[in-house]
Amino acid sequence: MKFIGIIPARYASSRFPGKPLADMAGKPMIQRVYEQVKNCVDSVYVATDDVRIQQAVLHFGGNVVMTSQNHRSGTDRCFEAYQKIGQGYDIIINIQGDEPFIHPEQIESIKACFTDESVQIATLVKPFNESDDFETVLFNPNSPKVVVNKNNEAMYFSRSVVPYIRNKKYTEWLHSHTFYKHIGMYAYRPNILAEITRLPQSPLEQAESLEQLRWLENGYRIKVGYTYQETIGIDTPEDLEKAIQLLDAIR
Repeated sequence: MKFIGIIPARYASSRFPGKPLADMAGKPMIQRVYEQVKNCVDSVYVATDDVRIQQAVLHFGGNVVMTSQNHRSGTDRCFEAYQKIGQGYDIIINIQGDEPFIHPEQIESIKACFTDESVQIATLVKPFNESDDFETVLFNPNSPKVVVNKNNEAMYFSRSVVPYIRNKKYTEWLHSHTFYKHIGMYAYRPNILAEITRLPQSPLEQAESLEQLRWLENGYRIKVGYTYQETIGIDTPEDLEKAIQLLDAIR
């Protein structure tokens, strides 16, 4: 199978404008994401709506495609980019542009989901650790949780803690059940990506502000790959400072 990685990257952000161009030890963040991905797929492109990001990607020798400013989600931006790039790929992987520490093993894990020809969409989950702080980690609404069935398919995504553990104090929940954190990377077959981008927003999606619930509500199945490596998403300038400290520590 041929895999293409697409990294949606927009300049506008209410919490961190210009985030893809933020300097991380001499390289823009988008370059660090690109370099983590490029050896794991057959092709990789940045999909952006801003000429400043376009020029930055061209400057470091990357592939880039310009897309509309009107997309509701990274999924929609991925589909437009794929249409412009052309056909010839079996699987499209949507990689978040604010994950400079994404591991190649995580890319391989999501690719492996498609050895099953029936898989339509795939994503990644990571088990929470028993040592995690339940207040700032398990109960964090910015870290969606996933319920998985016995076929390793997502049953539901939520910003709330699911499932609820009855008859136990919540401080004991991580010791009583394996909870899964959603890692926001998706992969799709091209025909499925075309279909899901045409779907109207659904009630559950609007309630939780999680676009993958739209797909589940419409009967699509989402295969789950597992990772045991932590990734660090960067949403604010404060997150960037912590990421730079981590980068300095591992160099």
